[in-house]
Amino acid sequence: MTAVMVDLQGPELNAEERELLSHPAVGGVIYFTRNYENPEQMTELVRQTRAAARNPLILAVDHEGGRVQRFRDGFSAIPAMYKIGDQAADQAQAQQWAQELAWLMATEVQALDIDISFAPVLDIKGVSAVIGDRAFGDDAAAIVPIARAFIRGMHQAGMKTTGKHFPGHGSVVADSHFDIPVDERSWDEINAVDIPAFAELATCLDAIMPAHVIYPELCKHPAGFSRFWLQDVLRKQLGFQGVIFSDDLAMAGAKVAGSMSDRAHAALEAGCDMVLACNDRQGAIEVIEAVQPLVEQGKLCGDKAYRALAKPAALPLATLRNHPRWHGAQKIIESLK
Repeated sequence: MTAVMVDLQGPELNAEERELLSHPAVGGVIYFTRNYENPEQMTELVRQTRAAARNPLILAVDHEGGRVQRFRDGFSAIPAMYKIGDQAADQAQAQQWAQELAWLMATEVQALDIDISFAPVLDIKGVSAVIGDRAFGDDAAAIVPIARAFIRGMHQAGMKTTGKHFPGHGSVVADSHFDIPVDERSWDEINAVDIPAFAELATCLDAIMPAHVIYPELCKHPAGFSRFWLQDVLRKQLGFQGVIFSDDLAMAGAKVAGSMSDRAHAALEAGCDMVLACNDRQGAIEVIEAVQPLVEQGKLCGDKAYRALAKPAALPLATLRNHPRWHGAQKIIESLK
């Protein structure tokens, strides 16, 4: 039973990382821009990653488009999601664009033998600069139909979806990468503004990632460490049955939960199936050592992520670029520039 997703430091595996991947608690790897040079190099890094691992891995990347697209050279430049609804002539065109761009994003990522891109973002475009144009719209009514089409496009490509950042990061100014965001609003306001997108799409999503945001009117813990948010609201109220990933435990917004090992235990106890320990190698080592006893006792269900999210066989990039659908998606990108 595996529970931890880790990262790598560069474009090649080093000896420490080979040892890390052989640990029984490691069940996933997330790639960043620093890992990517070109498609050929990345394909080889993925091959080596899988070969070095003790367990079957979920391989992931944040490849939403716009500001958050880890692979550039050799990949289509996916536009920011807000542009879709903002520039489409009507709702039908917005949904068609979203579906085709999602298919394009997913097929290109899968061509490297990477299972998932952590998408779509279901936060509103509100006061949060870190969300901004990563959002599909200003409110749930605008977000849901376009995001649903995006989810459909990812599924058509064979990629599973991850909605983030539950219950919503768009209505708080602070960036959880660097601060501890606190959203002082009431349940009524959060439930009316932020949650509807997740509620509407819960049955379509394969995974959800909670926000490192504290909503003190409801719970003293950030959502990713909160049984209230993950069990009472997400599981029971919204009926979500898929995988729950933590956001990166090394982010500043997670520090209120204590040490890296404390954060891992808190996230797993709250209901996360797999925790991310990235951009802090010593912290990642602490996390996998901390959860190892739980893995050995069979108390974790991180292998649920592999069973639910592993991708089917994918077309290589060279073949994909001859696909009529790929060329159609390129025309959409041109129209959104």
